[in-house]
Amino acid sequence: MYSSSLADAPAIREPLHAPVAHLVRGGVTEGIHYGSVVVLGTDGEVDFQLGDVEVAFYPRSALKPVQAVAMVRAGLPLDGELLSLAAASHSGEERHLAGARRILELAGVTEDDLRNVTDMPYDPVVRDTWVRAGRLPSRLAQNCSGKHAAMLYTCRLNGWPLDGYLDPEHPLQQAIAEIVEDLTGQRIARVTVDGCGAPLFSVSLNGLARAAARITTAAPGTPEARVADAMRRHAEMASGSGRDVAALMRAVPGLLAKDGFEGVEVAALPDGRAVAVKIADGANRARVPVTAAALARAGVDPALLTEFAGEPLLGGGEPVGCVRPVRALDPVTLPACA
Repeated sequence: MYSSSLADAPAIREPLHAPVAHLVRGGVTEGIHYGSVVVLGTDGEVDFQLGDVEVAFYPRSALKPVQAVAMVRAGLPLDGELLSLAAASHSGEERHLAGARRILELAGVTEDDLRNVTDMPYDPVVRDTWVRAGRLPSRLAQNCSGKHAAMLYTCRLNGWPLDGYLDPEHPLQQAIAEIVEDLTGQRIARVTVDGCGAPLFSVSLNGLARAAARITTAAPGTPEARVADAMRRHAEMASGSGRDVAALMRAVPGLLAKDGFEGVEVAALPDGRAVAVKIADGANRARVPVTAAALARAGVDPALLTEFAGEPLLGGGEPVGCVRPVRALDPVTLPACA
């Protein structure tokens, strides 16, 4: 299905994004979201593309399943909820914080050893409760703390230094970069720093979709399959209560999905069909319905995707429009807009 040789790194240039969704209010197109979409078939080939799917971009947290696979390959023994948390952009719920503490305990380290940034919980309801209780930002509450705790555990198991574990030259990050290239099938274009402080690797949208497909089609018991199983079985640990990406995995049997800041989402099915989405302006209101439309393009039953058609646009508190995928992406099941 996939070549074992690595393709060159994607080009670094201004993306040639295309319209992917229309903001329709009262029957008039009020705005346009630009972006790029790729749909892969079971053979790993591109079945559909829109925009610029080969340019270098940053997958943000959509790359976390790949990072988790790299850590499992390096000996990380987590499974179930804790492995899902290692690949998470969590909401900061108490179960997420408890899980991160447990990973730290297994590693024999403490929250003080974390080097992700301090933050409040990601979920607005949880954050409001946190503020009312007078709690301050912390590294544990930041949405990447599960990944960082797992990184420390992986370092401890391999005898790698804990200090500097976020340095791109650290053995941990070198191991992760190697797996990013292995699963995407291409050289990394550039390395920068993600919002949490960890190295962030630039690949293409097509490469991100390939990586997700390789994870979901891997043989049972492999590091890839362990990560996919953990995230699918414990979707709320990889995100949070009420999060759209968890609801999507529950709605579509066998689906692995991961979102990322700046309008990124990747999703793949056990047979290798995969989609990846980048919304140019980073808008979640476009990311969700465009991802659903891409999955329908990949052959997912549209009836399973109705709750992901996007939130209605309101006027005076009443629905007056919607965010609608462009006809090139969704020619059949376009939702009606007022």
